[in-house]
Amino acid sequence: MPVEAIAQVVRSLPPVTDPNLLVGAEGFSDAGIYRIHDTLALVQTVDFFPPVVDDPYAYGQIAAANSLSDVYAMGGEPKTVLNIVGFPDNKLPMSVLEEILRGGAERVTAAGAVILGGHSVRDAEIKFGLSVTGFVDPAKMMTNRAAKPGDVLVLTKALGTGFITTANRKGECPADVLAAAVDSMTQLNRDASRAAVSLGARAATDITGFALAGHGGEMAESSGVTLRFHIDALPALPGALDLAKAGHLSRANKSNREFVEKFSRFDVADDRALLLFDPQTSGGLLVALAADRADEFVQRCRAAGMQRTAIVGEVLKRQDNLNLIVG
Repeated sequence: MPVEAIAQVVRSLPPVTDPNLLVGAEGFSDAGIYRIHDTLALVQTVDFFPPVVDDPYAYGQIAAANSLSDVYAMGGEPKTVLNIVGFPDNKLPMSVLEEILRGGAERVTAAGAVILGGHSVRDAEIKFGLSVTGFVDPAKMMTNRAAKPGDVLVLTKALGTGFITTANRKGECPADVLAAAVDSMTQLNRDASRAAVSLGARAATDITGFALAGHGGEMAESSGVTLRFHIDALPALPGALDLAKAGHLSRANKSNREFVEKFSRFDVADDRALLLFDPQTSGGLLVALAADRADEFVQRCRAAGMQRTAIVGEVLKRQDNLNLIVG
């Protein structure tokens, strides 16, 4: 759904005043956090969506990695999950669902979490995802409201999954380009999250449907700062920009741009700017951390297999009511 429509709905909800609710729906946080005691809090999230690839096993892996990522974005560790399934069992064999669940289970196991069960309904199209519960120390949690002027912005995965999956649905995506995107989408953000927490980061968000500009804008708004992105530094998946320039843009690309442009300044006109608005599936973490820790964070992420991790900008004092400056 468009960012603005969701924002209007969330703003209309009654406020929650429980003192143990550390992070709620305000500010479009990636997950909620509820304090149990001084050193333990629950991190909870839910996410699901239709297939973005044809292979049911890979789709299950991607959907699970995407759901788990919300907990990692808060600095937490996933512990238990529930499967959420919509499936047209009157149209497709149950073997397809078995492969989806098997793919999801593989990623949950890799994360060190446990599947407790789930819920399924008959649906006109396939949908799959997870409800995830994790743990975090409140003193070490990351949120999208804690970015500070002087912080450096690091993105842990390359952009472009929206262009690639859109082209794939049309049968116009090269096999090697799709394979690289699947590898990225199935990769867990676990090691990046752990490295960020250990280096003292307290501000992060994961990049999904609202794209880098949308989620970055939420971080800027919630933190009372302005984010500056360097267009040349944005990492792109192999072949993604070629597909974007060929017109393989999703519907969300337009709505993301329309919403973000109201609070942004673009000092460049470049095809790479398309990356800012491309909705990501199981994207990377955008982490804001102290400048003297940024290079080490990049090195740790790359050593853990996230080879396209890159410094993409910095956090500024609030500039003229702007969330983003792109140059």
